[in-house]
Amino acid sequence: MKSVPVAQDGTTPGERVIQTTMALDGTGRVIAEARHLAADFLTRVQAEHGLPVSERAMDLTRLVVSELVTNAIKYAPGPVLLDLRIAGDMVEVMVWDSDPALPMARTGDVGRVGQHGLEIVMAVCQGFEAQREPVGKRITARIALLDDPGGAVTGRRPL
Repeated sequence: MKSVPVAQDGTTPGERVIQTTMALDGTGRVIAEARHLAADFLTRVQAEHGLPVSERAMDLTRLVVSELVTNAIKYAPGPVLLDLRIAGDMVEVMVWDSDPALPMARTGDVGRVGQHGLEIVMAVCQGFEAQREPVGKRITARIALLDDPGGAVTGRRPL
């Protein structure tokens, strides 16, 4: 098997990168703008690049963007960066904020009102990663563009 070099951004030579980035000012009104950017991005991916995107992937991407941007605005001072990128058969939602504290999903509590966003994100994504940056942190969630042929909601079969 031939070894193929992979760049720092995860692409291989000749692979096209489809992405968009938006700087958010850290106010609550940008949450809706971020959801619209995500929907527009995936619509463009379908129309301009011919990549299939299921309705489920569209809905989950908007949900994940909403939850991650909301958390960044709520818990970190200053600006937020939203980066959307197609990586193979996944859409990567990356949110950067200035707070270096990594998020932690809380244990399930049916009596708790609110603060379930990270639990929801982790439940609907195929991949989730939180990493500190030289300044702040970057949260990355990966969502399958197509539905699982077996009908699994998350695009994968349950374990």
